[in-house]
Amino acid sequence: MNWLGLDEDDKCAIFIDGANLYKTARTLGFDIDYKTLLSKTRSESRLIRAYYYTAMQEDRDQDYSPLRPLVDWLDYNGYTMVTKLAREFTDSQGKKRFKGSTDIELAVDLMTLSDTLDAAVIFTGNGDFRYAIEAVQARGVKVILVSTVKTSPPMAGDDIRRQADHFIDLVDIQNVIGRKGAPPRKEASYDDDFEDEFAD
Repeated sequence: MNWLGLDEDDKCAIFIDGANLYKTARTLGFDIDYKTLLSKTRSESRLIRAYYYTAMQEDRDQDYSPLRPLVDWLDYNGYTMVTKLAREFTDSQGKKRFKGSTDIELAVDLMTLSDTLDAAVIFTGNGDFRYAIEAVQARGVKVILVSTVKTSPPMAGDDIRRQADHFIDLVDIQNVIGRKGAPPRKEASYDDDFEDEFAD
């Protein structure tokens, strides 16, 4: 059994809720090493696919998203990218915000692949996925959830943690997939990054 709780014969797929994982890792104060995450999972299981889901905030003035470099790197380095353009709107306080979610896409892909998987590794704390997790478990898929309860408030709710077959706290695998040599980050508040301008 390896660091993700997978057996070497497990046919598995990784599903990364990009905004949720980014926010979780940032709050914990470290960066994810996506190259190591992919290579270690490939070497220790029968990895079929690794998905990364995110809404893209395009700046109308510059036609550029701050996420673009990460998305392009992941796309060229073994990840299947699922992106959606976020819609810009102004909230009741007059602040520019963006509305975009790839939750449906993740849930559909999880269901679609379930017949070919022994295990699904889902990087999210979003409780909205609980029902999709339950559905694939009914098809015999082992679900490993990766998030954290070591923030205040916890990023993973009790209901989704209980539903998963195995819960791994991101803090406990930081030494495996934390980016080496990166300067330590101060613990960030949720409102200091563009990711937090998104509304579901």
